[in-house]
Amino acid sequence: MADAGTAAAHGPSLRIDKFLWFARLAKSRSVAQKMAEDGHIRLNGRRIDRSHSPVRAGDLITFPHPSGVRVVRVVQLPGRRGPAPEAQSCYEELTVGA
Repeated sequence: MADAGTAAAHGPSLRIDKFLWFARLAKSRSVAQKMAEDGHIRLNGRRIDRSHSPVRAGDLITFPHPSGVRVVRVVQLPGRRGPAPEAQSCYEELTVGA
C-alpha cells in the first residue's frame, strides 16, 4: 500500500522533448531536444540542460517562442502526437506579467 502512495506522489512522467513535440509546442522533437540541451527551457523555474528531464502533470514550463516567452502548465501527459485540439488540451497557457 505504501508503494501505491509513493507512485501516486510522483505520478507518470514524460521526457520534456517528447512533451513539447507531442503538445505541438515545438516543430520537431530534434528542435525540442536542442532547446533543452542549450538551456533555453525552465522547468518549474529551474533551468534544464537535458532533453530527458521528466515532466509531470502540474509542472510549469517556460521557453522561448518566436512570438515571445511562453509559459505553460502541464494539465495531462499526451500519449501521442495527435491533432492540434487534442494537443492543446494537454497544457494551459499562462500569461506572463498578468
